[in-house]
Amino acid sequence: MTWLNYHHLYYFWVTAREGGISSASTMLRVGQPTISTSIKNLEESLNQSLFNRKGRGLHLTEAGKVVLDYANQIFSLGNELVEVIADKTFSKRTHVHFGALDSVPKSLVQSLIHSAQKIAPCTITVLEGGGGDYLFKELQAHRIDLVISNFPPTIGDSKQYFSRLLAKIPITVFSTKKYQPLKRDFPASLQDQPFIMPSLHSKLRHDLNHFFQINKVTIDVIIETQDTSIQKILGIEGMGLVPLPDFAGKELVKEGKLIKIGSLQGITEDFWLISSPRKFSNPIAETLMKNFDWKI
Repeated sequence: MTWLNYHHLYYFWVTAREGGISSASTMLRVGQPTISTSIKNLEESLNQSLFNRKGRGLHLTEAGKVVLDYANQIFSLGNELVEVIADKTFSKRTHVHFGALDSVPKSLVQSLIHSAQKIAPCTITVLEGGGGDYLFKELQAHRIDLVISNFPPTIGDSKQYFSRLLAKIPITVFSTKKYQPLKRDFPASLQDQPFIMPSLHSKLRHDLNHFFQINKVTIDVIIETQDTSIQKILGIEGMGLVPLPDFAGKELVKEGKLIKIGSLQGITEDFWLISSPRKFSNPIAETLMKNFDWKI
């Protein structure tokens, strides 16, 4: 039987995460020759090349990607062991990592957290923002267990991810009372009106642009932001009209802070729960992926 040297594996893991031996050397405060020798010894013990060396750059081989996958799990479990012993709880708590785009409603993230805690005792980490590409890469690298997004991964990535549609929410235009006359002759009444819109990289923004184009309505986009919380705040200040998922503005309507101008026929925002295939599945994340039900 070949025994795995975890010290060598750790040097490989840090090098892969840092993107090179030089960066790993700085982080670990260990000389580059020591790291190089450790990785070479690991490769010899596994009888596999783990990096392709192109110039000064290091790129993981297919075998290297598999080893990194296992190393992520091994050292994550090791960190969890240290936490459990330090807390003196001596009860294993599963650690679940969620990623969420800024445009995802906080109520959805909150609901997912509550559902996870009902499944089993767990520690939850939420990473917000960073953009969809960044979160999907973190998911594929197994540094995140689930991503909540308002768009699925592209078709070309279908084998790398599992996606489940949670909800399709109608889009409604909200505003302060000073825009109340715009309810008449909606949506033609929106011509030349100031709007606080989602940013251009979002699917919803393109759907909105298409809606206004086919309805021959030209709006005045004064602010672009992907954060719905900022959209609401600026809308309450009366800076412009805000297109939001219907449920997102209902509470503000009840509080008298905004009014509903009208719904945009055929325009919805979709919300997805996304995971990535892995050899060691997180039991809580796996259960959520199958059974999570967002009660709006």
